[in-house]
Amino acid sequence: MPPPEGILNIDKPGGLTSHDVVNRVRRVAGLRRVGHAGTLDPLATGVLLVCLGRAARLVEYLVGQPKTYEVVIHLGQDTDTYDADGVVVAERPCHFTPHNLTTALAQFRGPIQQIPPLYSAIKKDGQPLYKLARQGKEVEIEARAVTIYELEQLAFDLPQLTLRVVCSSGTYIRSLAHDLGEALGCGGHVAALRRTAVGEFTLDTAVPLDALTPENLNTHMLPLDTAVDHLPPVTFTETETARLWQGQTVPWQPIHPQVKLARAYTPENLFIGIVQLQETQEWQPHKMFHPV
Repeated sequence: MPPPEGILNIDKPGGLTSHDVVNRVRRVAGLRRVGHAGTLDPLATGVLLVCLGRAARLVEYLVGQPKTYEVVIHLGQDTDTYDADGVVVAERPCHFTPHNLTTALAQFRGPIQQIPPLYSAIKKDGQPLYKLARQGKEVEIEARAVTIYELEQLAFDLPQLTLRVVCSSGTYIRSLAHDLGEALGCGGHVAALRRTAVGEFTLDTAVPLDALTPENLNTHMLPLDTAVDHLPPVTFTETETARLWQGQTVPWQPIHPQVKLARAYTPENLFIGIVQLQETQEWQPHKMFHPV
């Protein structure tokens, strides 16, 4: 019997790191090759995609998907980690008006430059920033380009502001909370955070981590090609499939949309991998999966 492989949409509980979740899934599945697509802080809950077996080769296509969050921001307090797990380093009164809040939110919509938190796993000179922060070292962090597609106010009852955020990969909600607090002149940090979606993967179909067992593992497992469902499909003949598996190119057909990447299938609708269109108008095997 082949080892389990595929994608699990896990509803991560609070208090665990993403690596803790991976270790739990490894024990349940009896499998070492397990990875996650997109880190959630211990404080955060919600959608965490976990890839088992050969699905780990597709993590990069999941990581890049837009993320949706519901975040509760505690205004009037700054913490060193930008969330409630940190130490309060400053307190200021909240004197802004509803108009000030509307104006402040507007400046964070669309493409923005964002400085990640010092307490993050981003590496500087080969060292994670959080390790440098714990050593008390001063580190210059470069701003990164991210995009906030949607930023909607769900509730407001001082000192707490609840927002719905749809953002690009690489966006730090902790930085958003901190920067919004600065824009309002009172400071702020993440009090609660729940990821409600990664691309088309939502909480509606997520399985709570504690509900996952060896007996029900396969019922919650999603097939490999779910990771690249956002890519257009292309069906190849048996001859073309054999060529692709051998690392050879096959001609691009005008009946197919001219795209750079596509998910490839046999005539029997078996997923065989990802192909890339070359300038020579040929499909080049990019990441292939042989039948088990």
